[in-house]
Amino acid sequence: MLVDSHCHFCFPGLLEQSEDVLARMRAAGVERALNISTSMQDLHAVAEFAQRHEGIYATAGIHPDNIEEHDPDLAALVRYASVPKVVAIGETGLDYYRLKEPLEWQRDRFRRHIRAARECAKPLVIHTRAAADDTLRILRDERAQEVGGVMHCFTESADVARAALDLGFHISFSGILTFKSAKALREVATIVPDERLLVETDAPYLAPVPHRGKSNEPAWVLHVAQCLAQLRNQDIEHIKKVTSNNFFKLFNVL
Repeated sequence: MLVDSHCHFCFPGLLEQSEDVLARMRAAGVERALNISTSMQDLHAVAEFAQRHEGIYATAGIHPDNIEEHDPDLAALVRYASVPKVVAIGETGLDYYRLKEPLEWQRDRFRRHIRAARECAKPLVIHTRAAADDTLRILRDERAQEVGGVMHCFTESADVARAALDLGFHISFSGILTFKSAKALREVATIVPDERLLVETDAPYLAPVPHRGKSNEPAWVLHVAQCLAQLRNQDIEHIKKVTSNNFFKLFNVL
């Protein structure tokens, strides 16, 4: 069994062919997937999709760079998190790649998500880009270690990985790991303990080699797992087992 710990079934590229995508996913041995919320428009659709499909779970959150989004207050986030099959808060975090200061609104949004996660006792799905120092600082400030979570689509340094691990977070690797340009990231993949590893697609984005340039889908998380096994000198069945078990334990699902 494999689990895709981060994908977007409700995004164009997957939604219009979701039944075929689900069939290919299951044929590839990927039996569970986490459908991620990124906007207010997503919140209902993502949860509803999970409720209609066995083995699919959902999150509740607003992506950090959705600048025009109306932010739900803490009570609303907690309420969304109580919907059946919603297992985490996110994706949330900080993204300074395209946006420029002042970004206090983004940091406030992030803090609100962490507080909601602590209130509902559900883990966080963290997005961070060009903002690692502030991301770690706010995670510490808001006591995110009380609920833990995952640093999704990890592309940061070994030092950032270690800091996240110290906070009790998992590290999830995407198709980027298969890219020839990802030498530093491949080195990070060798230092994460078995019990903190996850794999993902971030579909429909970041298709792994040998599908690079195409619309990604959960079936292809197998390529990420195979690459991870090779880098860590571990059997692919071992990677499948530990990443699946980590997902079940972190998100409290079967």
